[in-house]
Amino acid sequence: METVVSGIRSTGNLHLGNYFGAVRNFINMQRENSCYFFIADYHALTTHPNPDNLHNSIKQVLAEYLACGIDPDIATIFVQSDVPEVAELYLLLNMNAYVGELERTASFKEKIRKHPDNINAGLLTYPVLMAADIIIHRAAKVPVGKDQEQHLEMTRRFARRFNTMYGVNYFPEPEAYNFGKQLVKIPGLDGTGKMGKSEGNGIFLADTPQEIRKKVMRAVTDSGPATTGEEPSEPVKNLFTIMETVSDKSTTDYFREKFASREIRYGDMKKQLAEDIIKITEPIRENINSILANREYLAATVKRGAEKARESASKTVHEVREIIGYREV
Repeated sequence: METVVSGIRSTGNLHLGNYFGAVRNFINMQRENSCYFFIADYHALTTHPNPDNLHNSIKQVLAEYLACGIDPDIATIFVQSDVPEVAELYLLLNMNAYVGELERTASFKEKIRKHPDNINAGLLTYPVLMAADIIIHRAAKVPVGKDQEQHLEMTRRFARRFNTMYGVNYFPEPEAYNFGKQLVKIPGLDGTGKMGKSEGNGIFLADTPQEIRKKVMRAVTDSGPATTGEEPSEPVKNLFTIMETVSDKSTTDYFREKFASREIRYGDMKKQLAEDIIKITEPIRENINSILANREYLAATVKRGAEKARESASKTVHEVREIIGYREV
């Protein structure tokens, strides 16, 4: 059984893209591996969140992942800041991370472009903190998206550099956990790109049925049926992609036939799509609300997760300190 570590953003509700793209795979992954899922609230500090917003976001995200099926009896789910050993390993790794290599990361360059008034040290050393999150549990695998591949490669580099500097073979070099064809990409409702929070084109698992209907009915489509033999436009393709994921095959086939015969009514298609999405999300939404209302369960889950994570993390930090030379006098 391999150790797998995955970070969970502490800001932003889960949307359909998250659910079908990764979360459902996490549910299976936890049964086959020793999994550590952490809510990355240290990382969130780079954007200076309001303290109340940070606290509420952590609770919301924790409840959503639990509602989707992450099982604290099987996996370790914890809040990053509840494990102070992460901060210590982050400090130690920073001593062997170089400004030039950090400045060259694609994500840092993007942050400079988008937020030139907030280029803080946390953004620069983001890959080092990510490396600490992973190798503190000596993970063999990490599920990463395309945008995180460079950070995983840097994690491998930092692990390798530590081993080389101190003449040990202590940290494994983690590989990407590849979901392969299981990974489903859900497009947004605005006709372009993937579903996401910042793009404002997402349907969230915590959305009410009324909110979902309103969002789907506003989804971009064509002004009318395509001409005979014409390929669907990108926005229409996106709707069909979502429908193929959430609806019965017979439903998707019906609307594809209507498109081909130029009889399609996009309003009818969107009404059906909204109801099929609600059928999937409503049980999850109800579960989220139930978990949020059970403060004792949330507190117990976080406490147990922190204890399990600290057991692993403290062992690593103790051994790293020994390797570096911090020993009892």
